[in-house]
Formats: sequence, C-alpha cells, structure tokens
Amino acid sequence: MKILHDYHMHTSRCGHATGTIEEYIAEAKRKGLTEIGMSDHLPFLTHRDASYTMDLTELPFYHIDMERAREAHASSLSIKIGIEADYMQATVEDIRELVGRYTYDFVIGSVHFMKQPEGDWAFDDPREIERWKNADVNEVYRNYYRLLQGAAKSRVYDIMGHVDLVKKFGHRASADLTDLIRETARIFAETGMTLEINTSGLRKPAKEIYPALGALKIYREAGVPIVFGSDAHAPGDVGADFDLARDLALAAGYAEYRVFKKRKVEKTVKL
Repeated sequence: MKILHDYHMHTSRCGHATGTIEEYIAEAKRKGLTEIGMSDHLPFLTHRDASYTMDLTELPFYHIDMERAREAHASSLSIKIGIEADYMQATVEDIRELVGRYTYDFVIGSVHFMKQPEGDWAFDDPREIERWKNADVNEVYRNYYRLLQGAAKSRVYDIMGHVDLVKKFGHRASADLTDLIRETARIFAETGMTLEINTSGLRKPAKEIYPALGALKIYREAGVPIVFGSDAHAPGDVGADFDLARDLALAAGYAEYRVFKKRKVEKTVKL
C-alpha cells in the first residue's frame, strides 16, 4: 500500500520555504494523498527571526488560512492543522501555553538548537555550518539525544520530528551511541511520543532518511509508533520518497502508522 498521509510541510510563512497552502494542496492531490498536515514553525518566544518562523502576530492568520483551506477542500482532501515547535528548555512552559491557545491536530517537537559556550548554535543551519569544524561530533550527538529526551519528558509534543537531524550535513558519531538511543526510545515510549519518519534527509548531504534503519529498529522494539513526513519546504517535495520511507518502516518491523485528530490518535493505517 502507499503512504497516503504527509504530516510535515512548510509554507513561505516560515521564511525559509516557498509556496502557498494552495500549491501544497494541489501537489498532494496530484500525488494521490488523502490527507496532509500543515506544520509551519511556531514563533519564537524570546526573539523575532523571520528566517526561521512566522512572527507571533501572524499565528492567528495561519489558523484562519488553514481553516479556510480545510473547508474549501473538505470533499477532496483531509487537511489537518499542525505546528512544529522547537524544544527550548528555558521556554518550554511558555511553548506549552502558546500551543494550548489553539486547536491543533498535532504538535511536532523538534530540536534545531543547542547551547554552546559561544552561544546557541543552530547546528542544522547552513549559515552556521562552519561551527562543525571545531565541534566534538560525539558530544554534539550526545547533547542532541539529551535534548530529544527533554522534549519528550515535557509532554508538550505529540510527534518528535527528524530524530537524527544532527546528521544533516554528513557528520557521523564515531562513538557507539546505541545505549543512548535505547534510552531515548524508552523515554519516547513512556511519554507516549510518536516518531516521525522524515524523508527530507534524502535531499540533504546526509542522503539518508531520518532516522536511519538501525535507530528505527530500536524505536520499534521499544514500542514507539510512527507517522510520515516529507518536511516539504517547496510544493514539489510533498510526499517525496514515501515509497522508500515505507520500505524503511517495514524493514524496521513496523506494520502500521498513526493518523491524528485534535491531538489524539484518530486511527492507525496498515503499511
């Protein structure tokens, strides 16, 4: 069977993507998807940065646009309203309060930033790639998984996005992190977290789906369920490489994936 649900895509509102909601919808229909979940980035609460997220004043209009699109296409495509919210320990309670103001179908948690002596580092931002040259790659990976664990423990999020994003530019840990990944998977399972299989890594220097097969097997063994996302930042990427994502999920031992509605599991779909 085909994967018919894509839960991760961004419009031009986030400042680093292109395309309108209608263009994403048209592409989803062209590719035969039955449901999409829009998930633009939640505004930062500590500062404004139009290259990462919409401004806080835009968030109500994001919801207005989503509701209009959902109503206009109700007979031909199911549209779920989601949001991607960065995990930042210092502001996690404020994030909880902000997402609680709106009726989301799902909230994707993500880790893009980690604290460094010289300040916060957006480790997956091409503009900050030079900082990898002086980084201890193994320690970056360890910090990344600790942040994923913190995000899950916060219980702010429903889905954890691209759970080995740290490999985006091709940097790989030389240390054996199996135990740390197992611990992360255990925490995901205990907190009811759903994991995203994200195909955008195939379009990055890593040339690999997030997460890799070895890690995905660990999450499956821990009982962590899955959803699928293209992480499309342009309409043409909607549903990209979902055939490979399905193969990966099956290889890891998964037999089904989740569909969300109003932050609850609406149903599961067989692979």
